Amino acid sequence: MSLEPQFALADIRIRVQRDLTDFLAEQTHYLGEIGTELIPAAEAINAFLLDGGKRLRPLFAYCGYVSADGKDDDAIIRAISCLELLQGCALIHDDLMDASDTRRGKPSIHRLFEGIHHDEELSGSPMNYGASAAILLGDLALVWADQMLHHSGITDAQLIRTLAIYDEMRVEIMAGQFLDIHEQALATQSVARSLKIARYKSGKYTVERPLHFGASLALPYGEKRDNFFAMFSEFGLPLGEAFQLRDDLLGVFGDPALTGKPAGDDLREGKRTVLMAMTQDRANAKQEAAIAQYFGDRHLDSKGVEVLRTIIVDTGARDHVEELVEKLTLTALDALNRDEIPQSAHALLNELASIAMGKNL
Repeated sequence: MSLEPQFALADIRIRVQRDLTDFLAEQTHYLGEIGTELIPAAEAINAFLLDGGKRLRPLFAYCGYVSADGKDDDAIIRAISCLELLQGCALIHDDLMDASDTRRGKPSIHRLFEGIHHDEELSGSPMNYGASAAILLGDLALVWADQMLHHSGITDAQLIRTLAIYDEMRVEIMAGQFLDIHEQALATQSVARSLKIARYKSGKYTVERPLHFGASLALPYGEKRDNFFAMFSEFGLPLGEAFQLRDDLLGVFGDPALTGKPAGDDLREGKRTVLMAMTQDRANAKQEAAIAQYFGDRHLDSKGVEVLRTIIVDTGARDHVEELVEKLTLTALDALNRDEIPQSAHALLNELASIAMGKNL
């Protein structure tokens, strides 16, 4: 008897957590053998990767796999678990580039190592030490993602089919990150450019590419695989963009207890999101002056946050983005109405879409 979708996904999440825990324990032991100085680094990356996270990317990969008639296999779970390590790399580097103080309610990696430098009274700059540690640990997570995939136990044929998608995913993540920092440097606003960043920085590698990754594990090259890739793009791209736009809303209006970041942190960082691009497009002269004064101020207090929030609401940008999120989500769900997707997999994808979009403001 098959499990209900929410219980089936919970079971996969537990198995992914188990495989990540086992893999990281092996890698931690190896680092410890190189030198005891590496133990704090190993402990930090273990906590960062294992304490929190919904495991969305492995779950979407699993849904892509079973949608394409893939049969449950422990090697498949280990293979899809590597996507969490890829996510870890992206988050560690993203926090450093954004100068974020926290992640999931705890110090970001670079801030953690700044604190270690200070507490142990080490020589040199705590900031440089923290930044260097974050760069290296992010790179290490990327290397570990490769290792976990290559040693997952999947067949050589599955690995070869999957590598092309895996490589594309990694390139797109880096491309999205560069587009993001370039947009910050331009210090201008463009809804079109911000939408492109949302697609490449998060949308594609959160939903579409993991679905392709899973389907590539199940299907050999050919027309059937191409058809599934097309279906998953029709579903994954709008859902991934909706996911990122929802995240942008949370970055301004979210509850810190749920987001793990201080209220209005995206405003302090001056993130050039679709939400802010729409706000600036609609702002009058007085509102533009306030945005210029407060947006991107690293020391922005709660009063300044509230000023910007009020402008975002008054211009109608918040409502417009929320409507866009709903429209994109419905577009994605409509794309699932295909006979090629088994009913059980359809139910899993519907449930997972709800989980991905279920963050509360």
